[in-house]
Amino acid sequence: MSHPHHHRHPHPHRVTHRLGHLLKPHSHDSADRLDRALESSARGMRALWVSLAVLGATALVQAVVVAMSGSVALLGDTAHNTADALTAVPLGIAFVLGRRAATRRFTYGYGRAEDLAGLAIVLTIAASAAFAGWTAVDRLLDPRPVQHVPAVAAAALVGFAGNEWVARYRIRVGRSIGSAALVADGLHARTDGFTSLAVLLGAGGSALGWQLADPIVGLAITAAIVFVLRDAAREVFRRVLDAVDPALVDRAEQALREVPGVREVGELRLRWIGHRLRAEVAVVVDGEATVRAAHAIAVDAEHALLHAVPRLTAALVHADPSPAPGEADPHLALAHHTPT
Repeated sequence: MSHPHHHRHPHPHRVTHRLGHLLKPHSHDSADRLDRALESSARGMRALWVSLAVLGATALVQAVVVAMSGSVALLGDTAHNTADALTAVPLGIAFVLGRRAATRRFTYGYGRAEDLAGLAIVLTIAASAAFAGWTAVDRLLDPRPVQHVPAVAAAALVGFAGNEWVARYRIRVGRSIGSAALVADGLHARTDGFTSLAVLLGAGGSALGWQLADPIVGLAITAAIVFVLRDAAREVFRRVLDAVDPALVDRAEQALREVPGVREVGELRLRWIGHRLRAEVAVVVDGEATVRAAHAIAVDAEHALLHAVPRLTAALVHADPSPAPGEADPHLALAHHTPT
């Protein structure tokens, strides 16, 4: 049962709930939710551009050292850092699109563009893994000494510091605003930091005269990229397939069961649209309740969900009458439309 969002808060069912309103007043007005959504997108954009600047500077320093030294391990790390910096582009486009209002064609808005950006990030990680692996194998077959080993070691430390800072920043902001793509990007940057430390090991081996140390470390970097590719792909594909944490479903059901007038919780669905959640739920109410009374229960149910489920911005609550003895299923007319 759909309903307008300018609503009163009838009969709060918990003293703590009433106190929460007094201590931290809030609004469920649709404009207020839009403001929060825009604020989340703005935070995501800021995280992207700040990390782009940091990783861009890191990759530039490393590229200079690659040109001087000829280290393929550092080349692979630099390529990966460059690719990581460039992932800000599809994510930035997704955040900008996500700010656009829904239309009659895109009735849910453009939040799913963020999932497409996540797929672009996965492909970018895969491309950087292929490039790093190819250069390492080529140097393994044709070993060459690494020049300016101290500079390579210094560049490796710069790469680790830059990537770890960006990883912490992206993951923190991504989890805060609920962006799986941004979290995946942060995990990507964290792995880049550890691969930079692997370059440091390769530099040490080269300093000791072992020419194969550099390409072997390059292969190790490739393996590390493949592992982060697996984790990032799993997270992004789950989001594309509308997967949610089952704990969120449990939390939503528990909140609904505590709403006065809700006798049973029927079908409950949650889905991510970008970094915001939407819910669709059927609740069973007294079959003799008036339309106004059932609507009031639906309002309270949505209100409870908005409090209980983090980053939930909208819920469509449908009220079903509780069955009476001998009464036919009220949904029987829809049975032949149900897929088998």
